[in-house]
Amino acid sequence: MSALICGSMAYDTIMVFGDQFKNHILPDSVHMINVSFLVPEMRRETGGCAGNIAYNLKMLGDEPVIMATVGEDFDPYAKWLIQCGIERLHIKRIDESYTAQAFITTDMDDNQITAFHPGAMSYSHENKVSNAKGISIGIVSPDGRDGMIEHAQQFVAAGIPFIFDPGQGLPMFNGDELMTFVEQATWVTVNDYEGRMLQERTGKSLEEIATMVEALIVTKGGEGSDIYVDGGVIAIPTAKVGELKDPTGCGDAFRAGLIYGMERKLGWEVTGRIASLTGAIKIEHHGTQNHKFSIEEFHERYKESFGSDF
Repeated sequence: MSALICGSMAYDTIMVFGDQFKNHILPDSVHMINVSFLVPEMRRETGGCAGNIAYNLKMLGDEPVIMATVGEDFDPYAKWLIQCGIERLHIKRIDESYTAQAFITTDMDDNQITAFHPGAMSYSHENKVSNAKGISIGIVSPDGRDGMIEHAQQFVAAGIPFIFDPGQGLPMFNGDELMTFVEQATWVTVNDYEGRMLQERTGKSLEEIATMVEALIVTKGGEGSDIYVDGGVIAIPTAKVGELKDPTGCGDAFRAGLIYGMERKLGWEVTGRIASLTGAIKIEHHGTQNHKFSIEEFHERYKESFGSDF
């Protein structure tokens, strides 16, 4: 059984500015801003929604299949995927293009200035769901706009159940387009902010959206998550966390846990807790693909958090 992960592959270049932006940006001169920040601390991380979801799924014991478009600078990421044992068959290189990348500068108040270059991600529509074989479940995560639209249509045409996970790509779509995604999808997952935006753009409440899919999953950060299913709401608690280090990528880890439980039909109570724990393990580490666990360790953490195993 394999999950097809349609979404972005990206590099995150993270820089730390040892001061506060507000000390260097003059409020009355923002119309002619010209500033430079010295950032002696810098790291480059592998990321992107598809890469992050697949990374976590692999540690859970799955064989995820990534479908994404990348640029000519992808070799270091490709080597990392080889090291992780993650298939690259449906990762397409686009000539004369960069892999999508975010340049993030953070100050001492945790304010961030980010520049994002979509690069090869804009060509994601050149990949076709029908090219991947042996797929039991899919997910449409943030990616190029055309790619997200076409991959959703292709999942439907292939009869493959899939999760619609709009994430930070949600603002690209108007209410009618979002309703089309919901009507096509088997499941929808959003965080609480995205959930509010989804309601605003579609004019539908979460309860109404939930009636259109098998389940609607809404994550709420430190407050756990809610699963709207069968006319009710299942409240999923957070898992026990050690040191909180970096929330970036927690949503992708959560979605990997969802896919793992859904593939195995473990039920929403268990699936939600698996997803919660996967996100909790990630938050204890900087970056989106620097945490590690074995499935045996995962089961132990699950018992510690929830008092039973699955």
